[in-house]
Amino acid sequence: MEVVPLHPWDLSPAEAVRLQERLRDRLVAQPPPGFDPRRIAGADLSISRGSRRSFAGIVVLDPRTMDTVDEAAAAVDVDFPYVPGLLSFRELPALAAAWERLLTRPDVIIFDGHGIAHPRRFGIACHGGLLFDIPTIGCAKSILVGKHGPLGEERGSTAPLVDRGEVVGMAVRTRPRVRPVYVSPGHLMDLPTAVELVLRMTAGYREPETTRRSHRLVNRIRKEQEGGGGEEP
Repeated sequence: MEVVPLHPWDLSPAEAVRLQERLRDRLVAQPPPGFDPRRIAGADLSISRGSRRSFAGIVVLDPRTMDTVDEAAAAVDVDFPYVPGLLSFRELPALAAAWERLLTRPDVIIFDGHGIAHPRRFGIACHGGLLFDIPTIGCAKSILVGKHGPLGEERGSTAPLVDRGEVVGMAVRTRPRVRPVYVSPGHLMDLPTAVELVLRMTAGYREPETTRRSHRLVNRIRKEQEGGGGEEP
């Protein structure tokens, strides 16, 4: 898959913040007309503590069968520091290299991170959606911004995630009595559709199968190349 660069990656954190604020205006807050995804991808990245080498992976699934129809991985040195709120500048260069190796274009990507549930409303799912020109969803394991009210214990229970008076996402219970995930739209996406797709792709675990399989892919590749060990960023 081709990637058309949006901007240079050799930016300082301050320059990255300003770029997020500019790019935010390009986001489209609704899916394309007739949106009916038949190929749903997950994207993840793994890096060992103390290493600059990152391992990025994208896995494409058929949501009707949950079969993996394509996957690709890439190993890329990370130059951008770990800065909360600037995850995309650390991870997207490697994910772009994996994207270029895919043979099957997905209809939507679920990122292991946030969409608009972000201090500047421009998390990795937003940035990745613009970069790959594709509908995207953020599905994170923890809250970056906002709070939510009580959440039912049954699967499918939801509660709005609110930041500064704005609904930026949804806490979603994907398994009974298990901690929720935090879903927010990225690009070419709205919140109801994002929640529906995350629940559709969740089968017996807290995280959607897209995240689980991309997570397994990058950790397998990292361990093969590094000989084991390491941890998630």
